[in-house]
Amino acid sequence: MTQQSVVETFLSHKTLALAGVSRSGKKFGNAVLKALKIKGYEVLVVHPEVADIDGHACFPSLAELPDRVGGLILVVPPVQTEKLVREAHSVGILNIWMQQGSESKEAVIFCQDNDMAVISGECILMYAQPQGFHKFHHWLWGILGKRPKAHA
Repeated sequence: MTQQSVVETFLSHKTLALAGVSRSGKKFGNAVLKALKIKGYEVLVVHPEVADIDGHACFPSLAELPDRVGGLILVVPPVQTEKLVREAHSVGILNIWMQQGSESKEAVIFCQDNDMAVISGECILMYAQPQGFHKFHHWLWGILGKRPKAHA
């Protein structure tokens, strides 16, 4: 699978899980949630400590999601990413997006060793029908040959 096809496959799934939304509403995970909802994605928030964030139901683990999801977006510290990719594999989620800052070499290797498609170190907002700054950033990185870093 080419790098671009890994990204396209990930984004073709309209139901996604997201780990990394904060209760304060001021973290990047919250921006990802809002942007993807506006773009028509169903986003299921995974948060082990709360049942609701700003009117969005939260699920304590990937195993407790009510619906099957096409992919998992990680906006968490790398040590949490490592735990969550293992949990994703155990529940059959095989498409992983490690947002910039969430990536872990160990997590990427785990995904590769377990036939999971993984995108690491990229901003999902540059690819999910980008607008504004992200649209420019997407274009610029294309010119510079810097997009995407996908691992099939």
